[in-house]
Amino acid sequence: MDLDQTTTEPKMEKDYSESVKALQPEVEQLLASGQLRAALDKLHGLEKKTRAAADLWSTSQLLESMVDACGAASEWVMLEQEVAAMSKKHGQLKQAIAKMVQRAMTYVDKTPDEQSRIELIDALRTVTEGKIHVEVERARLTRMRVAVYEAHGQITEACDTLQEIQVETYGSMDRREKTDFILEQMRLCLAKRDYIRLAIISHKINPKYFQRDDTEDLKLRFYELMIQYDLHEGNYLEVSRHYNQIYTTKSISEDAEKWPGVLQNILLYLVL
Repeated sequence: MDLDQTTTEPKMEKDYSESVKALQPEVEQLLASGQLRAALDKLHGLEKKTRAAADLWSTSQLLESMVDACGAASEWVMLEQEVAAMSKKHGQLKQAIAKMVQRAMTYVDKTPDEQSRIELIDALRTVTEGKIHVEVERARLTRMRVAVYEAHGQITEACDTLQEIQVETYGSMDRREKTDFILEQMRLCLAKRDYIRLAIISHKINPKYFQRDDTEDLKLRFYELMIQYDLHEGNYLEVSRHYNQIYTTKSISEDAEKWPGVLQNILLYLVL
């Protein structure tokens, strides 16, 4: 796997933006008459020039237009082929690839059946593998693939696939999304009954992060998972501590229907 270590782009040598704008009506006319291949050929011809000139805006527009052309025509295999081929072009601009992948991801939910959905997700995961500039997109695509595994009861496959993504090292993903991703990894480990891995993954989350007001939902999910883990391990004092963290959460402490039960569990596991 070739790891891409930079997102630095070369300096633009020529601006093709006007050429791109001028081409759009011609492409739209071809598409309207059902000439998808001819429209793609037109886009390919100009994209070769914009890529050589390191014109990021123009190249991105053309790559997105290729995706839209295939998606609008429901040509899912061709869409996959276009994304794969354009991402491998010599000197392809990294940010343009990211834009293309992001646009292609919008068509995942528009696929007509589950098989087409899986194939598109897998194709995009292949394109994004080992590329730092699309690491967040790969993580999100992986969650989509995992959801399919889980829907079919393939918990082991779902868990193992999600573990491939080490989001804690992703500089371009915000902390909330990272935490949410890690919590999903923990949840699937619990579903798989892989308690050792669950414990290891739990250390990737710093509980101090939950002091922020906008993290209550994440905090509750974390401690509910930790309760399940420590119940399995027989660590009842830790279970009591986890319930105490839940009890001190504003949405729980201010809810008269919730806090009495949580307080009862604190005391119960404290004396066990």
